[in-house]
Amino acid sequence: MTVRDNVEPIDGVIRITGIAPAKRGDRYIRQLASHWSHKFAVTESEGVIHIAFKIGGVAEFSTRGEQIIITIEANDRETADQLKQVVATHLDRFAFRESPLDFDWKDAV
Repeated sequence: MTVRDNVEPIDGVIRITGIAPAKRGDRYIRQLASHWSHKFAVTESEGVIHIAFKIGGVAEFSTRGEQIIITIEANDRETADQLKQVVATHLDRFAFRESPLDFDWKDAV
């Protein structure tokens, strides 16, 4: 999975993309990956962090300038919305000096 702008869901997968301004976004996503690596499968490839959640969804995190880019994929709306909330809450904790982060979430078109 690679970070994509909002693209159409494939095979019924719900895809949500979020962008949040953050001066230390790279630091925050690395802290989040370390925090969750004890509970979930976490990998990194070419600067993109992938996290597979036990509830059946996947999130990927990267940065572009002073922005955090998040893509969440899940098989149903409920799981996608739950992951969106969990991701935002946890990133706000790590970005406490900048929180609350102003997430701009968009569904795939």
